[in-house]
Amino acid sequence: MGDFYQNGIITTLHNLGHRPLKDLEKELQQFSQRRPMALILPSLYSELEGFALPQIIKELVNVPYLSEIVIGLDRADEEQFRGALEFFARLPQHHRILWQDGPRLQALDAILQQQGVAPKERGKGRNVWYCMGYALATNRSEAVALHDCDILTYHRSLLARLIYPVANPRFNYEFCKGYYARIADGKINGRVSRLLVTPLLRALKKTLSDMEYLEYMDSFRYPLAGEFSFRRDVLNDILIPSDWGLEIGVLSEMYRNYANNRLCQVDIADVYDHKHQQLSAEDDRGGLSKMSIDISTALFRKLATRGVTFNIETFRSLKATYYRIGLDFIETYNNDAVMNGLSLDIHAEEQAVELFAQNIMKAGEIFLDRPMERPFIPSWSRVISAVPDVLEQLIDAVEADHAEFSKG
Repeated sequence: MGDFYQNGIITTLHNLGHRPLKDLEKELQQFSQRRPMALILPSLYSELEGFALPQIIKELVNVPYLSEIVIGLDRADEEQFRGALEFFARLPQHHRILWQDGPRLQALDAILQQQGVAPKERGKGRNVWYCMGYALATNRSEAVALHDCDILTYHRSLLARLIYPVANPRFNYEFCKGYYARIADGKINGRVSRLLVTPLLRALKKTLSDMEYLEYMDSFRYPLAGEFSFRRDVLNDILIPSDWGLEIGVLSEMYRNYANNRLCQVDIADVYDHKHQQLSAEDDRGGLSKMSIDISTALFRKLATRGVTFNIETFRSLKATYYRIGLDFIETYNNDAVMNGLSLDIHAEEQAVELFAQNIMKAGEIFLDRPMERPFIPSWSRVISAVPDVLEQLIDAVEADHAEFSKG
């Protein structure tokens, strides 16, 4: 059971009494009459063959309040797309799959490339962006939730708690971020959030002096959670990175576009686990190493848009400050683990902090070396301005894929 403490400048909605799921879903069904709801699922084809996604679909079958489910399917050939259509066919809700590798969506992407408004690289950010465009195009829903497809401990109560704050007509929230404790198999997980993001934010406060943006970012209990919900109008103007900086980019955009009292975070699960990335200390093109570089770069770029000037000396000072704070956090987490009967590998934790410190410098060098690089995918309002019928083309492509390859 969580406490009721409000930290930082963002409203926290706790799980104070473990309210019965049937009560939440009954209310959500009532809300859906006034505020229809959707769910976005960004997925790799490989996740259809794993353990987590089949269990997620088994839970979603029983969700009564969704108007539509939008599935973004990455890295799938034609045979695999046919398999995906069959895999998701059990969903009773209206649903469509965006076959990101299919010729129709690739052709639309080529049109956007010609206009200079398409995502520049593949990844979760690109997948989510197209799904957001589709949700905008269908106009079926007013409240939209998004969560990952690799959650090993999934229960549909997670979705109910995630979407409730933006679905309740009596609340004024435009955006809600999910949070939870990353604990599984007797260990504390979530290294990138614990050992990179929070210490880095604290180091930035010391290095750059206090800024409301940094206080805002530090208010989120799990800033890298892949679960969030939003009102439909958020989709028009959001700018997001296409790499591992997605979550940081989304939080930053909410800060740019909305007052703090329109944003919140909610406790969505007592137990949460998903697939784990390797540290990848020898290869910064993959694993947590690449993730840490992308996230750090995204933070530096967002700070630059707020008028912060960086140079190589700034990053050297930041690295040293981060390293000291990160090591102090390891002791804190170890004590927390011991008191709760959990294990923590102090050596592995220190290795992670050492790697992240190096990658903060790499991220700084990337930031300084590529000043003309466009770091964000264009907003859908800009895309519509460049290609006025893009939403109609997107719907047509998705419907044509569904009609051609579905069995029934």
